[in-house]
Amino acid sequence: QVQLVESGGGLVQAGGSLRLSCAASGRTFSSYAMGWFRQAPGKEREFVAAISRSGGSTYYAYSVKGRFTISRDNAKNTVYLQMNSLKPEDTAVYYCAADKGGSRLNDYEYWGQGTQVTVSS
Repeated sequence: QVQLVESGGGLVQAGGSLRLSCAASGRTFSSYAMGWFRQAPGKEREFVAAISRSGGSTYYAYSVKGRFTISRDNAKNTVYLQMNSLKPEDTAVYYCAADKGGSRLNDYEYWGQGTQVTVSS
């Protein structure tokens, strides 16, 4: 089992950057693929990015490709989401997740509580 805690959210102007972090408890972090999802008000939770256990493979939603970068540091039990060129439509609560990996919600068993990202125009 793993517990996940996100941080790094906040208010930023359009065109700005933020880096989200997700710290995982436990000694088996490297055995989990990790993902980032987001949920805007009134919308369903959607896939943003995912990374393999080793960090050697990453993939992204089309809407963020080229602007966001997912990475992980297995020595620090942490996964990151670097978000550049932010747009108002990126405003959402961002969640990290751990398990098999993939772009579907049910690919992940473990979820954090989320961190709010607000992009002003």
